[in-house]
Amino acid sequence: MKRWLLPACLFLLLLVAWGLLVRAEIWSPLLVPSPLEVARYFIDPEHARDLWSAAVVTLKRLFVGYAAGLALGLPLGLLTARFRCLQQTVGLLALGLQTLPSVCWAPLALLWFGQTETALLFIVIMGSLWSILLATDNGVRNVPPIYARAARTMGSRGLHTWMKVILPASLPFIISGMKQGWAFAWRSLMAAEIYITVLTGFGLGHLLHYARELHAMEAVLGVMLTIVGIGLLADKVLFAPVERFMRRRWGVVS
Repeated sequence: MKRWLLPACLFLLLLVAWGLLVRAEIWSPLLVPSPLEVARYFIDPEHARDLWSAAVVTLKRLFVGYAAGLALGLPLGLLTARFRCLQQTVGLLALGLQTLPSVCWAPLALLWFGQTETALLFIVIMGSLWSILLATDNGVRNVPPIYARAARTMGSRGLHTWMKVILPASLPFIISGMKQGWAFAWRSLMAAEIYITVLTGFGLGHLLHYARELHAMEAVLGVMLTIVGIGLLADKVLFAPVERFMRRRWGVVS
């Protein structure tokens, strides 16, 4: 209970400050709606239905794209850590491409795949792949060499050493990379949906884009708050339990 008290007080304070700033009319109400107007947007049945359906569409795309990024990034990261030639080629390429903003892939995706789901998924994969690859490579290469030497002394060899010693020791780095990859995938998908319109389903990014075009600022803020809420929920449900387990496993907490 105490753990949630401080965040709740912080959010309440931000809400009150938001309301006071709107009442002070520092900005036009057309640009910054009040918390009450945003609340009305959430409870309106039609808007709530649109928001829910858009969230479902976006999450489906996110899970598919992120799963593909994991399926490519994890083995490539292990290979680059294992083979020096790959580390100097694929690893260097990944380091460079990680710095590229995800929205830069949008023109290529449109040219290569058109206004399709494949274009959106391509941008998500490109956004998450490189951070996962680099985190996996970094995790394996930062395992203390004494672990592998001790395992070999006790008779462990080859794949057994990798599965029982190196991979478990590198898991904290890999989990951190997976979490970062999830955040990059989320941002990439929002950018992709804003810039690429597809007819197979409107996501949160599309909803945000059209709300901006219509100058419906209560809808813009409503979608933004929904995106933030989903991000926080994903962190608490998907990654926080795994991180707690890893901290206990490595003796950081009791």
